Amino acid sequence: MSHTAHIRSHRKPRRSASTIAMRAGVTGGVLSTLAVAGASGSANAAEPVTQTLELPTLTADLAAQVAQSADVTQQAAASYELQAERDAAAAEAAKQAEADLAEAKKKAAEEKKKAEEAARKAAAERASRTAERATLSASVDTGSSDNSGSGVSSSSATGSAAAVIAFVQAQVGDAYVTGGTGPNSWDCSGLVQAAFKQVNIDLPRVSQSQSTAGTQVSLDNLQPGDILYWGGAGSAYHVGVYVGDGMFVGAQNSSTGVVQAPLSYDPPSGAVRVL
Repeated sequence: MSHTAHIRSHRKPRRSASTIAMRAGVTGGVLSTLAVAGASGSANAAEPVTQTLELPTLTADLAAQVAQSADVTQQAAASYELQAERDAAAAEAAKQAEADLAEAKKKAAEEKKKAEEAARKAAAERASRTAERATLSASVDTGSSDNSGSGVSSSSATGSAAAVIAFVQAQVGDAYVTGGTGPNSWDCSGLVQAAFKQVNIDLPRVSQSQSTAGTQVSLDNLQPGDILYWGGAGSAYHVGVYVGDGMFVGAQNSSTGVVQAPLSYDPPSGAVRVL
């Protein structure tokens, strides 16, 4: 026996054809399984790709809807705000109109009160003038004379002069109003013009012209019915009528109205005679 007979051989055992075939079949089956799995995996992996491609479209539509909804909401808010502003303006206008109406009513009431007060004063003044005129008339009729301005002696003036004097004395107590020509208010030249119109003598309207309307006479030679003036002849600023006994009648000013007073009360500058 050989000395190496007890050592096993290191040579691999020869594989049989059947073993090789079996292994080839197993390998083929595994590869087929892997191929199927790979195909299935590829198919499954492809599906999300399709879904992922659809997401941008869905996202864009949603964004458009959100933007449209935001626009509608903004328009609605603007509409509500505009309506609120209109309502506030209408309320303010109504409030202002109510305040204006109340103010107008208040002013109307005040004006009415003033008018009533003025009417009462005018009635009282008319009553006072009526009483004064009655006194003047009685004084002229009885021929009495005094220096208080109540009248003159009926014997001191005759004819046209008496008519002029009677007229101006009847207006004593009337109001003085610039530009007044009667019947209840006068300025100085308006009263003189109206008095001489009673005897059909037409005098100029203003005092400057009336101061040169007749013959100039001295203040020491006055006669009832002469026109007195204050200031220069042709530039007089005031006129009146001499009624005799050192008295005159004139529409003096807004404080005194038409008065009868002595010449010393307001000495005139000159006089003219038209009768």
